[in-house]
Amino acid sequence: MRVHLSELKEHSSSKSAINKQIEIIETIHNNDALQLRNLAEIFRNRISKPKYISNYVDGLIYEKLLNSQDSEIIQFTSTLCPQGIVPLKSEKRMNYQDLQRLLVQNDLMAADKLTQQKLVKLAGIDEQSRNWLYFTDVNKIPVQDLQTIDQLWNVHSKGKFGFFVQRQIWLTVEKDWEKLWHKIGWEVNRVPCRYPDEFQWNSNGPRGHLPLCNQLRGVQVLSALFSHKAWEK
Repeated sequence: MRVHLSELKEHSSSKSAINKQIEIIETIHNNDALQLRNLAEIFRNRISKPKYISNYVDGLIYEKLLNSQDSEIIQFTSTLCPQGIVPLKSEKRMNYQDLQRLLVQNDLMAADKLTQQKLVKLAGIDEQSRNWLYFTDVNKIPVQDLQTIDQLWNVHSKGKFGFFVQRQIWLTVEKDWEKLWHKIGWEVNRVPCRYPDEFQWNSNGPRGHLPLCNQLRGVQVLSALFSHKAWEK
């Protein structure tokens, strides 16, 4: 059964249209050469538009093409987007291609660990002394870098994951931490999930489930992240 790719030609802000586009992309098999080639052409047209801004529909298309079984499609996608579709901006010249690669491959546990490592480095912490953040470290993380990390998580999770998503949920529950833990699946029946086995390391996790933040040190670090200047309009 062929899917109608014509609905992917235009960007849309409508939630129903976006969900329909995601549904179409997910029905394409990794070995369907004809559909993949059509999808690749649509992808090139989408990202070539003036003032293009990546979104998670494009993220899903990029992943579908790059993870296909067609070597020509993989080469085409790699050449078209050698740096991926998220601008990897960094005030501290941090390399984010490794994080992007893990997210595209859906290796979310490794991506989560790498995210924490990068945040520690961005805060100027000597990894030999400690490999975690204090809340006082968070403001040392540059705006541009935190936005890049967050956008990578968001674009490569169909819009489900990232610090900004977690912050939105936190605000909707009126900054009630217990309600947040329940909403994002960090607690079950008021019992904190044990790392790593009780967390969901795939795209089926609840909205806001990833990336993680160590609850054992309280809520100050996450509170500082949610109050960071990166989210100011």
